[in-house]
Amino acid sequence: MSKLYDAILGLAIGDALGVPYEFKQRGSFICADMVGYGTHNQPEGTWSDDTSMTIATLDSLKSNNGIIITEDICRRFNYWLLYGDYTVNGEVFDAGITTCTALKKGKPAVGEWDNGNGSLMRILPLAFVDCTDDEIRAVSAITHGHWISEEACVIYVHVAKRLLAGEPIASIIPTLENKKPFDRLKYINTLDVSQIKSSGYVVDTLEAALWVVSREGDWEKGFRNDILAAVNLGKDTDTVAAVAGGMAGIIYGLEDVHDWVEKLRNKEEIIECLW
Repeated sequence: MSKLYDAILGLAIGDALGVPYEFKQRGSFICADMVGYGTHNQPEGTWSDDTSMTIATLDSLKSNNGIIITEDICRRFNYWLLYGDYTVNGEVFDAGITTCTALKKGKPAVGEWDNGNGSLMRILPLAFVDCTDDEIRAVSAITHGHWISEEACVIYVHVAKRLLAGEPIASIIPTLENKKPFDRLKYINTLDVSQIKSSGYVVDTLEAALWVVSREGDWEKGFRNDILAAVNLGKDTDTVAAVAGGMAGIIYGLEDVHDWVEKLRNKEEIIECLW
């Protein structure tokens, strides 16, 4: 399977695993497998806006020969929000407030309190095409235009590109941004789980996802264990697991999670947008 397949299906698996537990506090549940219902009352294998907006981005890149056209990506986001394109069953659920507001107004949210993870969760496709940092920022700014959200997307795409080039995550982490609010990234792998937040704040999400795939100690590694660890952090479970899942898919592939791949609902919609 291609790395693109592994990364995007990995993202979707993380999303689907996290959907039933979204907003639940760490320690109040244990995710051990892909299940249904829970927070959003969806059948098992249901992915949410994280995957929908990711494959909308992919579809735009595929249709435009890998060229980033923000107006086209935005148009596809609106098709998703208004008409249920790129969804499991034509139904939009769990769409972020900042994302919805930005798409309806036709301009990004740029306030300091608008730094949710709604652009980070969908930015991974840019790791598979030639792009500049300014292009990454522009794709973030379709909805999330504050510099913190944009920079989080730049960092994530750079990490993904380096993973695709075969660089180990352990060698990537110490080289990451060291300026606030990203100053913990360069040693995130050394932190205890108690020091990791998993809220919808974009920096928390980026930290949590990077911690999951790089954590040190006696953790059992591999795609399955990493993504379960991401969900079990609690709170914004689907997005943390989706962001981690994209990286873990590149690192490990999906050989040990064929059962989860098979459980994904309407995975044909996802695969159709790959190249």
